[in-house]
Amino acid sequence: MDGIEPHWMKIRTFALDSAKQFKPLPPTPFSMEKNSQFYKETMEVYNALRKDKEERLAIASFWDCNPYVSHHIGHVMYATKKITPGGHWIGIAKIAAQKADADIMKTVETYALTSIALADAFISCWDEKYRSVLVRPETVINEHIDEDWMPALQTPPIPELTRGHSVISAAASVALTSLYGDNYAFVDSTEVAYGLPVRSYESFYDASAEAAVSRLYGGIHYRPAIDYGVDQGKQVGNWIVEKLEMGE
Repeated sequence: MDGIEPHWMKIRTFALDSAKQFKPLPPTPFSMEKNSQFYKETMEVYNALRKDKEERLAIASFWDCNPYVSHHIGHVMYATKKITPGGHWIGIAKIAAQKADADIMKTVETYALTSIALADAFISCWDEKYRSVLVRPETVINEHIDEDWMPALQTPPIPELTRGHSVISAAASVALTSLYGDNYAFVDSTEVAYGLPVRSYESFYDASAEAAVSRLYGGIHYRPAIDYGVDQGKQVGNWIVEKLEMGE
Protein backbone atom coordinates (compact mmCIF):
# COMPACT_ATOMS: atom_id res chain seq x y z
CA MET A 1 0.00 0.00 0.00
CA ASP A 2 1.02 3.60 -0.48
CA GLY A 3 1.86 5.60 2.63
CA ILE A 4 -1.25 6.85 4.43
CA GLU A 5 -2.05 10.57 4.00
CA PRO A 6 1.42 11.85 2.96
CA HIS A 7 0.03 15.39 2.52
CA TRP A 8 -1.89 15.58 5.81
CA MET A 9 0.48 18.22 7.19
CA LYS A 10 -0.76 20.63 4.48
CA ILE A 11 -4.28 20.76 5.93
CA ARG A 12 -5.15 24.11 7.48
CA THR A 13 -4.88 23.96 11.27
CA PHE A 14 -7.63 25.14 13.63
CA ALA A 15 -5.51 26.71 16.38
CA LEU A 16 -1.85 25.97 15.68
CA ASP A 17 0.16 28.60 13.82
CA SER A 18 1.39 25.86 11.47
CA ALA A 19 1.98 22.11 11.28
CA LYS A 20 5.63 22.73 12.17
CA GLN A 21 4.94 24.72 15.35
CA PHE A 22 5.81 21.87 17.74
CA LYS A 23 8.55 19.99 15.97
CA PRO A 24 9.72 16.99 18.07
CA LEU A 25 13.24 15.75 18.61
CA PRO A 26 14.74 13.88 15.65
CA PRO A 27 14.78 10.06 15.59
CA THR A 28 17.68 7.99 16.86
CA PRO A 29 20.24 7.47 14.06
CA PHE A 30 19.80 4.09 12.38
CA SER A 31 22.42 1.51 13.35
CA MET A 32 22.46 -2.25 13.72
CA GLU A 33 25.62 -2.18 15.84
CA LYS A 34 24.76 -4.07 19.01
CA ASN A 35 26.01 -1.30 21.28
CA SER A 36 24.06 1.43 19.45
CA GLN A 37 21.02 3.18 20.89
CA PHE A 38 18.90 2.30 17.86
CA TYR A 39 19.66 -1.40 18.26
CA LYS A 40 18.68 -1.21 21.94
CA GLU A 41 15.40 0.48 21.00
CA THR A 42 14.73 -2.21 18.42
CA MET A 43 15.39 -5.00 20.90
CA GLU A 44 13.03 -3.37 23.40
CA VAL A 45 10.25 -3.79 20.85
CA TYR A 46 11.37 -7.34 20.05
CA ASN A 47 11.29 -8.33 23.73
CA ALA A 48 8.26 -6.27 24.81
CA LEU A 49 6.01 -9.27 25.40
CA ARG A 50 8.59 -11.33 27.29
CA LYS A 51 6.97 -10.26 30.58
CA ASP A 52 3.37 -9.50 31.63
CA LYS A 53 2.33 -10.79 28.22
CA GLU A 54 -1.38 -11.21 28.93
CA GLU A 55 -1.87 -7.70 30.36
CA ARG A 56 0.32 -6.06 27.73
CA LEU A 57 -1.58 -7.79 24.93
CA ALA A 58 -4.86 -6.61 26.48
CA ILE A 59 -3.57 -3.03 26.50
CA ALA A 60 -2.31 -3.28 22.92
CA SER A 61 -5.64 -4.67 21.69
CA PHE A 62 -7.73 -2.10 23.55
CA TRP A 63 -5.87 0.84 22.00
CA ASP A 64 -5.27 -0.78 18.60
CA CYS A 65 -7.94 1.45 17.02
CA ASN A 66 -7.03 0.25 13.52
CA PRO A 67 -10.04 1.03 11.30
CA TYR A 68 -8.94 -1.44 8.61
CA VAL A 69 -7.11 -4.59 9.69
CA SER A 70 -6.54 -6.81 6.65
CA HIS A 71 -6.70 -10.61 6.87
CA HIS A 72 -5.57 -13.25 4.38
CA ILE A 73 -6.84 -16.83 4.21
CA GLY A 74 -5.63 -18.59 1.08
CA HIS A 75 -6.68 -16.40 -1.84
CA VAL A 76 -9.35 -14.59 0.22
CA MET A 77 -8.68 -11.15 1.67
CA TYR A 78 -11.05 -9.33 4.00
CA ALA A 79 -10.91 -6.56 6.58
CA THR A 80 -11.93 -6.12 10.20
CA LYS A 81 -13.37 -2.67 10.78
CA LYS A 82 -12.84 -0.96 14.14
CA ILE A 83 -12.88 2.53 15.60
CA THR A 84 -10.11 5.05 14.82
CA PRO A 85 -7.77 6.55 17.45
CA GLY A 86 -9.59 9.87 17.16
CA GLY A 87 -12.94 8.13 17.35
CA HIS A 88 -11.86 6.40 20.56
CA TRP A 89 -11.16 9.76 22.20
CA ILE A 90 -14.47 11.17 21.01
CA GLY A 91 -15.99 8.18 22.78
CA ILE A 92 -14.12 9.14 25.95
CA ALA A 93 -15.40 12.71 25.56
CA LYS A 94 -18.92 11.33 25.47
CA ILE A 95 -18.30 9.24 28.60
CA ALA A 96 -16.90 12.28 30.44
CA ALA A 97 -19.88 14.47 29.54
CA GLN A 98 -22.37 11.78 30.52
CA LYS A 99 -20.66 11.12 33.86
CA ALA A 100 -20.71 14.86 34.66
CA ASP A 101 -24.35 15.13 33.56
CA ALA A 102 -23.17 18.05 31.43
CA ASP A 103 -25.74 20.44 29.99
CA ILE A 104 -25.96 21.07 26.25
CA MET A 105 -23.41 23.90 26.22
CA LYS A 106 -20.82 21.98 28.25
CA THR A 107 -21.37 18.93 26.04
CA VAL A 108 -20.89 20.97 22.86
CA GLU A 109 -17.73 22.51 24.35
CA THR A 110 -16.46 19.02 25.22
CA TYR A 111 -16.87 17.68 21.71
CA ALA A 112 -15.58 20.84 20.04
CA LEU A 113 -12.42 21.23 22.15
CA THR A 114 -11.57 17.54 21.94
CA SER A 115 -12.11 17.52 18.18
CA ILE A 116 -9.93 20.59 17.61
CA ALA A 117 -7.18 19.06 19.75
CA LEU A 118 -7.36 15.80 17.82
CA ALA A 119 -7.35 17.47 14.41
CA ASP A 120 -4.40 19.75 15.05
CA ALA A 121 -2.50 16.95 16.82
CA PHE A 122 -2.83 14.70 13.77
CA ILE A 123 -1.59 17.48 11.48
CA SER A 124 1.37 18.17 13.78
CA CYS A 125 2.24 14.48 14.01
CA TRP A 126 2.05 13.83 10.27
CA ASP A 127 4.35 16.78 9.63
CA GLU A 128 7.14 14.90 11.42
CA LYS A 129 6.31 11.46 10.06
CA TYR A 130 6.98 12.46 6.48
CA ARG A 131 9.98 14.61 7.40
CA SER A 132 12.00 11.91 9.20
CA VAL A 133 10.47 8.91 7.33
CA LEU A 134 11.89 6.41 9.82
CA VAL A 135 11.55 2.67 9.15
CA ARG A 136 9.15 0.70 11.39
CA PRO A 137 10.31 -2.00 13.86
CA GLU A 138 8.70 -4.90 11.99
CA THR A 139 10.83 -4.26 8.90
CA VAL A 140 14.06 -3.84 10.87
CA ILE A 141 13.50 -6.92 13.02
CA ASN A 142 12.57 -9.14 10.07
CA GLU A 143 15.57 -8.01 8.02
CA HIS A 144 18.24 -7.95 10.72
CA ILE A 145 17.16 -9.98 13.78
CA ASP A 146 14.38 -12.54 13.24
CA GLU A 147 12.70 -13.07 9.86
CA ASP A 148 9.81 -14.99 11.47
CA TRP A 149 8.96 -12.39 14.13
CA MET A 150 5.55 -10.75 13.90
CA PRO A 151 4.14 -7.87 15.96
CA ALA A 152 0.98 -8.35 17.99
CA LEU A 153 -0.69 -5.56 16.02
CA GLN A 154 -0.71 -4.90 12.29
CA THR A 155 1.83 -2.24 11.28
CA PRO A 156 0.07 0.50 9.28
CA PRO A 157 1.80 1.94 6.17
CA ILE A 158 3.05 5.17 7.71
CA PRO A 159 6.51 6.27 8.90
CA GLU A 160 7.55 5.68 12.50
CA LEU A 161 8.13 8.98 14.29
CA THR A 162 6.19 10.41 15.99
CA ARG A 163 3.55 7.98 17.11
CA GLY A 164 0.06 9.16 16.14
CA HIS A 165 -1.79 7.66 19.09
CA SER A 166 0.71 9.24 21.52
CA VAL A 167 0.29 12.69 20.01
CA ILE A 168 -3.49 12.73 19.71
CA SER A 169 -4.10 10.97 23.05
CA ALA A 170 -1.92 13.46 24.93
CA ALA A 171 -3.59 16.41 23.20
CA ALA A 172 -7.09 15.07 23.89
CA SER A 173 -6.24 14.35 27.53
CA VAL A 174 -5.08 17.95 28.02
CA ALA A 175 -8.30 19.23 26.45
CA LEU A 176 -10.56 17.01 28.57
CA THR A 177 -8.61 17.70 31.77
CA SER A 178 -9.07 21.45 31.20
CA LEU A 179 -12.84 20.87 31.20
CA TYR A 180 -13.32 18.18 33.86
CA GLY A 181 -10.18 18.39 35.99
CA ASP A 182 -7.44 15.95 36.84
CA ASN A 183 -8.19 12.73 38.72
CA TYR A 184 -11.46 12.43 36.80
CA ALA A 185 -11.85 8.67 37.02
CA PHE A 186 -13.91 6.92 34.38
CA VAL A 187 -14.68 3.54 32.86
CA ASP A 188 -13.87 3.38 29.15
CA SER A 189 -16.45 1.25 27.36
CA THR A 190 -15.64 2.59 23.88
CA GLU A 191 -14.31 -0.73 22.58
CA VAL A 192 -17.12 -2.95 23.93
CA ALA A 193 -18.85 -2.76 20.55
CA TYR A 194 -15.73 -4.35 19.03
CA GLY A 195 -15.62 -7.28 21.43
CA LEU A 196 -13.19 -5.89 24.01
CA PRO A 197 -13.85 -5.49 27.76
CA VAL A 198 -13.98 -2.13 29.53
CA ARG A 199 -10.89 -0.62 31.12
CA SER A 200 -10.81 1.82 34.04
CA TYR A 201 -8.64 4.91 34.43
CA GLU A 202 -7.95 7.36 37.23
CA SER A 203 -7.68 10.33 34.88
CA PHE A 204 -7.50 11.33 31.23
CA TYR A 205 -3.72 11.50 31.57
CA ASP A 206 -3.73 7.95 32.92
CA ALA A 207 -5.64 6.77 29.85
CA SER A 208 -3.40 8.67 27.43
CA ALA A 209 -0.25 7.22 29.03
CA GLU A 210 -1.58 3.69 28.54
CA ALA A 211 -2.59 4.50 24.96
CA ALA A 212 0.95 5.72 24.31
CA VAL A 213 2.80 2.65 25.58
CA SER A 214 0.31 0.29 23.94
CA ARG A 215 2.14 0.51 20.61
CA LEU A 216 5.39 -0.70 22.17
CA TYR A 217 3.51 -3.71 23.55
CA GLY A 218 1.91 -4.22 20.15
CA GLY A 219 5.32 -4.29 18.47
CA ILE A 220 4.80 -1.44 16.04
CA HIS A 221 6.69 1.54 17.55
CA TYR A 222 10.04 2.26 19.17
CA ARG A 223 10.19 4.08 22.51
CA PRO A 224 11.25 7.52 21.17
CA ALA A 225 8.25 7.73 18.83
CA ILE A 226 6.04 7.11 21.85
CA ASP A 227 7.74 9.50 24.28
CA TYR A 228 8.38 12.30 21.78
CA GLY A 229 4.78 11.93 20.65
CA VAL A 230 3.47 12.43 24.18
CA ASP A 231 5.54 15.61 24.56
CA GLN A 232 4.38 16.86 21.18
CA GLY A 233 0.72 16.14 21.99
CA LYS A 234 0.88 17.91 25.35
CA GLN A 235 2.38 20.98 23.68
CA VAL A 236 -0.39 20.97 21.08
CA GLY A 237 -3.10 20.46 23.70
CA ASN A 238 -1.83 23.17 26.03
CA TRP A 239 -1.49 25.64 23.16
CA ILE A 240 -5.06 25.01 22.02
CA VAL A 241 -6.57 25.26 25.49
CA GLU A 242 -4.72 28.49 26.30
CA LYS A 243 -5.48 30.05 22.93
CA LEU A 244 -9.21 29.27 23.07
CA GLU A 245 -9.48 30.38 26.72
CA MET A 246 -8.08 33.75 25.63
CA GLY A 247 -10.67 33.91 22.85
CA GLU A 248 -8.14 34.12 20.02
